[in-house]
Amino acid sequence: AGLSTGQRVVTVQKGPLHRVRGSHVTLWCKVSGYQGPAEQNFQWSIYLPSAPEREVQIVSTVDPSFPYAIYTQRVRSRGIYVERVQGDAVLLHITELQDRDAGEYECHTPNTDERYFGSYSAKTNLSVIADTLSASMVPQVLTRAEGDSVELTCEVFKSTIQHTHLSVGWYHLQGAIESHAEEILTLSKDFILRPGPSYAQRFLAGDVRLNKVGNTTYKLSIGGAELSDQGQLYCEAAEWIEDPDETWKDISRKQTGRTSLTVMSQGRDLSVDIAAAESSVSEGDTMRLNCIVGAQRSSSRHFQVLWLLNGVEVARVDPHGVLILKEEYEERAKLGKLRVFKQSNTVYVLTIYEVGLKDNGTYRCSVSEVKTPGDFHSIQTNLSSGIQLDVKPIGYRMRLSMSTSTPQVMAGDALILLCEVQGVTSPVSVQWWHLPPQHRGPWVLVATMERDGALSLGSAYGDRGIRGSLRLEKASSSAFTLEIPNTLDEGDGGRYKCEVTESLRGRSWTEEEETAVTVGSMVGLGLHATLRSRIATVRYGQSFEFDCRVSANYTLEEVPVSVRWLFQPSPPTGHYHELVRVLPSGTVAWGAAQPRFQGKAQLTKAATSFRLRIQTAVAADEGTYQCEVEVWRKNAQPQGQPAATAGSNAVGIKVVLPESKLRVATEESSVEIAGGADTAIECRIVFAQNNSQFAVTWYVLHPPPADATPLQIVRADYSSILEYGAEFSSPAQKSRFLSQRVSSNVFWLRILSANPEDHGRYYCVVEEWLWLADGWYKLGEGASGRTTLEFRLPERELQLEKTNHSISVREGEEATLHCLLQGTPLPATHLSATWFRQEESGRARPLLTLHRDGTIEYPWESLAGRLHLRRPTVGDFSLTLRGVEEGDAGAYHCQVQEWQQPSEGKEWALQALARSGYTQLTTIPP
Repeated sequence: AGLSTGQRVVTVQKGPLHRVRGSHVTLWCKVSGYQGPAEQNFQWSIYLPSAPEREVQIVSTVDPSFPYAIYTQRVRSRGIYVERVQGDAVLLHITELQDRDAGEYECHTPNTDERYFGSYSAKTNLSVIADTLSASMVPQVLTRAEGDSVELTCEVFKSTIQHTHLSVGWYHLQGAIESHAEEILTLSKDFILRPGPSYAQRFLAGDVRLNKVGNTTYKLSIGGAELSDQGQLYCEAAEWIEDPDETWKDISRKQTGRTSLTVMSQGRDLSVDIAAAESSVSEGDTMRLNCIVGAQRSSSRHFQVLWLLNGVEVARVDPHGVLILKEEYEERAKLGKLRVFKQSNTVYVLTIYEVGLKDNGTYRCSVSEVKTPGDFHSIQTNLSSGIQLDVKPIGYRMRLSMSTSTPQVMAGDALILLCEVQGVTSPVSVQWWHLPPQHRGPWVLVATMERDGALSLGSAYGDRGIRGSLRLEKASSSAFTLEIPNTLDEGDGGRYKCEVTESLRGRSWTEEEETAVTVGSMVGLGLHATLRSRIATVRYGQSFEFDCRVSANYTLEEVPVSVRWLFQPSPPTGHYHELVRVLPSGTVAWGAAQPRFQGKAQLTKAATSFRLRIQTAVAADEGTYQCEVEVWRKNAQPQGQPAATAGSNAVGIKVVLPESKLRVATEESSVEIAGGADTAIECRIVFAQNNSQFAVTWYVLHPPPADATPLQIVRADYSSILEYGAEFSSPAQKSRFLSQRVSSNVFWLRILSANPEDHGRYYCVVEEWLWLADGWYKLGEGASGRTTLEFRLPERELQLEKTNHSISVREGEEATLHCLLQGTPLPATHLSATWFRQEESGRARPLLTLHRDGTIEYPWESLAGRLHLRRPTVGDFSLTLRGVEEGDAGAYHCQVQEWQQPSEGKEWALQALARSGYTQLTTIPP
């Protein structure tokens, strides 16, 4: 309803359907209103009651790989298959219904239309019920004379819950061929009596009857037995159910055992029987049939025998034994391929040599008795039962089976396939084919073994270096094996086919069989490595251990695995160093970047974990560790690239050195001196380990400001190597500030010829160093208390111009900064002067010093060529700055000191000093 012209409609057999367990079931499906080819494709799926939302694929007319694993074997063995009724209609066959086949079936047709329009699938429900039908009859051997009555009873029972009907019928079987059973009389599901064709007249005459004589008992009555009734009689019951489309379906059939009935002739004793050595032969075989005559005093009687094939006369033997052949058979007899003769008066033989398919059919012999050999009128005639000759084509006996001992392997494993052939009488050729996963074709030739044993490989398998040397063997006359020593990847999985060809008498025939193989790849199958350590911080000299655990979606014990241990020192150097590598063979290769680990590392391996234990930790062991696991294909390591690699997480290890016991005196103190005197600042260690060495760094804080950055004066390391700070690196400063170790625990900073500019707070920082196994390590440090250095200023002050000035100078020109001493210096005194530039930090930076002896010191060598002290007079200390630069802008001032020597050999003493006003220099761009 509601569908327009040209709209696709898929129709499936209406449900729900009830079918019994073990029966052969069919479901029909058809499509209409489609576009595209006349032959449409169909796909069947099921939704099981346990998972009604999950589709389980069963079988497809187009895709051999469509079935899910639980149906693959049944589809391959044709336990489930699709029969195409016509291009757009099919039947789904389930040859032996199982309980797990119950569910909702869906028939789907892939789209061949220009656009999606209509329905593409339809569903129906199938229920599996128990088979409760039974039919039984007591087996008997009966002998009756012609005209006697025969009665047989049959018990039929069912207990099906669903509403069903029964039909009960009786059948007559002559010979041993089931398909030739003829119906006697049946009570149909509609309760109508229906006779078989041979018994219709006798049924109408009332000689053949079927009555129900109880709830489950049915009786067959034959009023007058005839010779044609001789044979085996049995009862067959069928159970019928009405489907939703209002048609009736037989869901179960049961046959009883046979009752043998012999009917004796009244006055006639001629019997005829036919026998064959084999009822099934192959093309080219020899067939012999015997016609056996049974009669009293047969030696004195005269018989004529006719051989019939499918009711047509083949040959005739008259009472004298003269043979008469039909034209076609006469020609074959001349060629020696047919022979008919009378072996005795009761045995007549028909032999066909090299039978062909044209000899198929039903053979009978007809025997007529005559009074005299020349009499054409027979006294009596009897026809034997028919014997069906089934001539099989050449090769029909060939049976093929294919199997593998390696249905699931990992890449790199060997793949072994076995092909067994039975029923062949001559050498065969074998071809092996491969269809990779997800491929629909064509098949790829792997290898061929000819009838003479010659071997050849397919073009894709000719390179022995890739998969190794393929091995083809004929294990026995009927067994062939193919071994691929080294599978590459998932592509070597899929389906493999063995194709066997036998040739005989100018004809050949081929059989083939398939099997499925799964080759698992190590790539992308869940290879993971996790690195753990019980402790992240270890003490110097302690041991520590790492556990690298490996997991994957396959059994690691079955594949070659190697592990690399990596290390990145702290602080990081940018990349990891390889400490050691353990190959699958157990070979250990140590890295060259960190050779010390070779003598202190232990390596162990468990089923799925690798362990690295490092003994006697030192500071150089501090850093980050990682493991990297590599999985190799079998027979392919360690050359080339691994099949899969997984790096673990990084684990950091911190090595804690021995605890420092260092204590430095922290008392505050002060020292007051006169200008020009020498002094010393003390740094004292209160406690330290006996075998420690010390590095001492001296600092000074010049006021102001209070939060000024300490200036490094000089550092003496544990080897007594001196390193001066930037502010104290001039030769004059180095000669005045000296670091000295007075005793094992006392250090001095000696300041020679101290002047007021040295005013500040001095302190030391002591570092404790200890020699450990692989070098010197700093254990800790401590700072001393501050010692304030103060000066006693002279009572007399020199007279300097203290007025502040501002000057502007164009860059590249020179600027003169004035410093003029007013008045005349005292006799026997010397003057010294220092020029300063004010820094942003507030500290005055010395630029040039004129010592009392007339020498000039330049603390900053870079300025020495640009600074010029004019001094045209004794009291003029003006400074000329040449080649003014933008960075020269700032505030400048000078300080002048007056020195006097009390007496010969005495130290010079500071008598007076003064500081000038500030000159603000501003630069002008050129």
